[in-house]
Amino acid sequence: MVRPLLGASADLIVLPRSRLVADGVEWALARVAGGYQLVGLAPRDLERRFDAFAGERVVDGDRLHVVGPADAGNAAALRRVAPALVPRPLGLRTSAGFGDRLGLATPGHVRALRRAGEGIAPIFAQQSIREMTRTRRSPQQVLDEAMWGVMAEGWREPWGADADHLKSPADVDVCLAAGFTFFTIDPGEHVDDRAESLPAPALRQAWDALPWSDLADSPADLRRRFLGQRVVHDELARFDEETLARAAVKYGRAVAHVARLFRHLRAARSGSQVELEISVDETATPTRPADHVYVACELRRLGVEWVSLAPRFVGRFEKGVDYIGDLAAFDADVLVHAAIAREFGPYKLSLHSGSDKFSIYPAVARSTRGLVHLKTAGTSYLEALRTIATTATPLFREIYAFACERYDTDRATYHVSAEVSRAPRVAGLAPADLPGLLDDFDAREILHVTFGSVLTATTQEGGARFAPRLRQALEDDAEAYAANLESHFSRHLAPFVVP
Repeated sequence: MVRPLLGASADLIVLPRSRLVADGVEWALARVAGGYQLVGLAPRDLERRFDAFAGERVVDGDRLHVVGPADAGNAAALRRVAPALVPRPLGLRTSAGFGDRLGLATPGHVRALRRAGEGIAPIFAQQSIREMTRTRRSPQQVLDEAMWGVMAEGWREPWGADADHLKSPADVDVCLAAGFTFFTIDPGEHVDDRAESLPAPALRQAWDALPWSDLADSPADLRRRFLGQRVVHDELARFDEETLARAAVKYGRAVAHVARLFRHLRAARSGSQVELEISVDETATPTRPADHVYVACELRRLGVEWVSLAPRFVGRFEKGVDYIGDLAAFDADVLVHAAIAREFGPYKLSLHSGSDKFSIYPAVARSTRGLVHLKTAGTSYLEALRTIATTATPLFREIYAFACERYDTDRATYHVSAEVSRAPRVAGLAPADLPGLLDDFDAREILHVTFGSVLTATTQEGGARFAPRLRQALEDDAEAYAANLESHFSRHLAPFVVP
């Protein structure tokens, strides 16, 4: 399909990899100002195949062209006839999630995956409810923009869509309606970190106050199941009275919350194939081996089914920077958690805030033996900023200065340690030095956590301050952005590819 003549439209050069044939119609995407155009070509006697699509129809002899917007309506219509564009569950395959806060990164993600080699199943649509709120994007928009990127790059293997860090039935419903297939339940608000240090009397009170009816359980039955019987690889997770009490007090309410949301998802899915991830990573204290065993056993008892679980590992997983902590301690920790996931599953260990944790990837890959999900998010936004640091330097300077102003406010909901006082001052940097800010620890975290403020900032007149210019700059240099993403994510993925 090359340069179709589109009547009143100018000639459009389609993206070669985007071509697919569905229901007798040849479809492709053309890049235009502001994004993509959907192009369809079919014999005239198949004109009814275009009835569900919006766009301009042009007769060319015995053929019919249709050119329409790459919008939600056409995305939904195309998914009905092109199964490769529909996200699906990925099961226990080694997988990676690619968060995208701008809706422009999927082509670069696809290229990185191809460069890394076979063996990693992708989740191209991934965003948390918190991120959607901050970027003012809907679940449908997140999924559709990823789908257009999948089509543009010709990815025709299975891919998933992750509704990340969900906390309520309403969160589940809106993402299910949009077509997400992977639901990450975050019960962090129900984890009681005090359990680590409560004195005996207070621990007993907290034990007695657990929601036993919601857990379909009793203290006596819980003790009977665990005490002296549950052993994982000998001494790795042996339970006594205190160990069991601390695990139950810390995670009991979280288990009940996950079970409630799982039952809601199962009832609401209307036959759709979906899968579940459980995330307890955003807590103040690490998940001990006994905690992990307690959570896994109790969720199984309550009928919950899941493909991956994200514990809170030892050390610090700050946004957009490498692992902070004792590497030997992390190696030992992930080895135990991976053994538990095999013993009580099998299910994958999920590495949250996994962007840029290059120093621990080999240990994770080695210990999990392929039962792993790597979750990345804001690093794609940082590569967008790296791109405009070269291609739109005045805009980058504005964004960096604004991010420094916003950081002390925006950092409140993140585990970060950057300080504006340590970050380089942009005013003194030459244009050639600006991309290097994306390699500076403090500058990198400052830019990472202020994405919401940047993307929703307004001018004094009420118009968008940065977002349209940022998108336009990236669309004008789409190849530069894709190349930066390909290079960056190849480093993420390579350690997880089995030779």
